[in-house]
Amino acid sequence: MKHIIEAGSVDRETRVQPVASGALPQVTQITVDEESSGQRLDNFLMRHLKGVPKTHVYRIIRSAEVRVNKGRVSADTRVQTGDIVRLPPVRVSQSMVEKEQAMAERVASAAPARQFPILFEDDELIAIDKPAGVAVHGGSGVSFGVIEQLRMARPGAPFLELVHRLDRDTSGVLLVAKKRSALKALQDQFRGRETGKTYLALVAGTWPANKKVLDKPLHKYLDAAGERRVKVVSRDDPDGMKSVTLVKVSQSVIGPPGAPASAPPFSLLEVTIKTGRTHQIRVHLASEGFPIVGDDKYGDFELNKALHKSGFKRMFLHAWRLCLVHPRTKQELVFTAVLPPELMPWLKSQPVAPAIPHSPTESLHD
Repeated sequence: MKHIIEAGSVDRETRVQPVASGALPQVTQITVDEESSGQRLDNFLMRHLKGVPKTHVYRIIRSAEVRVNKGRVSADTRVQTGDIVRLPPVRVSQSMVEKEQAMAERVASAAPARQFPILFEDDELIAIDKPAGVAVHGGSGVSFGVIEQLRMARPGAPFLELVHRLDRDTSGVLLVAKKRSALKALQDQFRGRETGKTYLALVAGTWPANKKVLDKPLHKYLDAAGERRVKVVSRDDPDGMKSVTLVKVSQSVIGPPGAPASAPPFSLLEVTIKTGRTHQIRVHLASEGFPIVGDDKYGDFELNKALHKSGFKRMFLHAWRLCLVHPRTKQELVFTAVLPPELMPWLKSQPVAPAIPHSPTESLHD
């Protein structure tokens, strides 16, 4: 669904040169533009062969019917600006095209235009302050998310795509790329662990000040109800993914007005992730016996219920600070999203982000 919306804008920029014309499908040559440079061949083809099953796309690559600059290629080949990609005659199912168009129309009609608080914007990217309770994209029972609403609010934008993800119930800094080249460069930074991502999390209990590094493998699975879950596993577990979280105590918190008298003390933590696993912060903190307040998957459900009655109805996890290198200028950027109003009653004061470190990968705790 997301692919359909994206492809519609990208195709307007692509120079397609039919080799022959006629009623039957013909060989087509596509010149790779700058915005597609660096993309995997299989993903590049799926943008241009809408309605063609993925299995067929991979078959025509394996059979060498797809060529780049007249040479054989593999699915993971990265296309570059100016490359000539040969597409064989492919007959697209009309019913498949109609189905995809209908799905795109349903998404468009369901996603109301919405602008979000802008922390930074230029020709390459947008940094927004995402509110809690809003998914970043449609899917898994969610009709639309931030990216669909942003596209509807900016119908003239040729390209808008999420650089990374935040959980639906997490607020804070979220990046959107305005060019494919920026998307690739920023995602390469995330994959290479070259960004600095620090969250604010409130946990039940007094966090030990000497517990600064959580290095525990995580495994993602589906529970009996088909819901996505994550758990800590042993270091020798073949399904375990290396996951590293750095923790620093920011404030000790008694509790907000209206909190139950039986509530324990709380700790506001600055949490920097060195790996970006699903639910990493939530699972790592819960595994230490300090679940995030309001977490409906890994939290203290009795405490959450009591806090809900007192008026606190969200998870206290906020993407506070993000450091990265600008994809074009190569300058260091730091984006900071202050805590939203519904979280501030817990705290003595608004946490203040330190000055930018010498490198965006430098830890706040070094």
